Amino acid sequence: MTDETVQGEVVRRSTSAPATYAAAGVDVEAGEHAVALMKSSIARAQRPEVVGDFGGFAGLFDVSILKRFERPLLATSTDGVGTKVVVAQRMDKHDTIGIDLVAMVVDDLVVCGAEPLFMTDYIATGKVVPERISAIVSGIAEGCRQAGCALVGGETAEHPGLLAPDEYDVAGAGTGVVDAVDLLGPDRVEVGDVAIAMRASGLHSNGYSLARHVLLTTGQLRLDQHVDVLGRTLGEEMLEPTRIYSLDVLDLARAADVDAHAFSHVTGGGLAANLARVLPPHVHVDVDRSTWTPHPVFGLVGEMGRVPLPELEKTFNMGVGMIALVAPGSVDTALARLAARGVDAWVLGVARERLDGEAGDAAAKGGNGGSVSLRGTHGR
Repeated sequence: MTDETVQGEVVRRSTSAPATYAAAGVDVEAGEHAVALMKSSIARAQRPEVVGDFGGFAGLFDVSILKRFERPLLATSTDGVGTKVVVAQRMDKHDTIGIDLVAMVVDDLVVCGAEPLFMTDYIATGKVVPERISAIVSGIAEGCRQAGCALVGGETAEHPGLLAPDEYDVAGAGTGVVDAVDLLGPDRVEVGDVAIAMRASGLHSNGYSLARHVLLTTGQLRLDQHVDVLGRTLGEEMLEPTRIYSLDVLDLARAADVDAHAFSHVTGGGLAANLARVLPPHVHVDVDRSTWTPHPVFGLVGEMGRVPLPELEKTFNMGVGMIALVAPGSVDTALARLAARGVDAWVLGVARERLDGEAGDAAAKGGNGGSVSLRGTHGR
């Protein structure tokens, strides 16, 4: 180091090699290599409306398809996967976390009847490891394929000093479209409508801060440890990809023989809060717990952490990932359609008039809606 006076101030100047972006921790070449590796995955997550190749400054999508709508409404959603990424990082398995990301975004879009059209993603990491970034994007592309939407672009940002070299976080945004005449939601729900549950694949992507605290910290289980009640290792259970219901929901929403009124994606806040948000203020649903048995992982968290049932139910999906509200005459057809698509589904309860002062088990997420109460004990 040498000293130099600049405008009366002593400035220390280095006599070592000149600073570079790479020396500061950002490897541009690694980023380009990651893009090259992910291209084949992205090619599988396309729609005919996508214009141009992946890698431009912006993704392009031909919206002339909107001409077939009388009054097209664009729907948008953005989300991440929370601390589930910690499990992926500790297991050094990164090819499924992208499926979770897509599920969190597109399954919020479809509840209003919107068809997901395209997604973009954002990955922030302490160090770009091309193979790891490619694995993450391969999961995102697979999720888009399952949802029937296109992956039109994304960004990978290297943040040395902010994130450790093996740390990363993911986020995404999606856009869909629905004709105004087909818009689903609380305005369509009526007393007498039947709530149909669609089984979750497991924890999905919510409540991982509690699950990790109970199972890994308090319970001191290892991710590579086989857990008999789960029938596999804890890590395999915790990394089970979130089920994507996009095409299942659209099948019911578009079916001529099903009168679907609303859908609820059961995520953070649990079943009661998320179902209540798609009910009009005068409607209440009593959910019958005896109609299903939650996955063993929920019981494991409850037992090891002595977590009471109300706390579990406001944190996790408890085995129900999506709910459809349909007219009574459509129940059998809706269940048959879901079964044909490989979705385990059953009747949860029936909508009725809400009593004066009836609060339910949780306030509607977002503050507006009806009320929901969970009754009985789990069975099935």
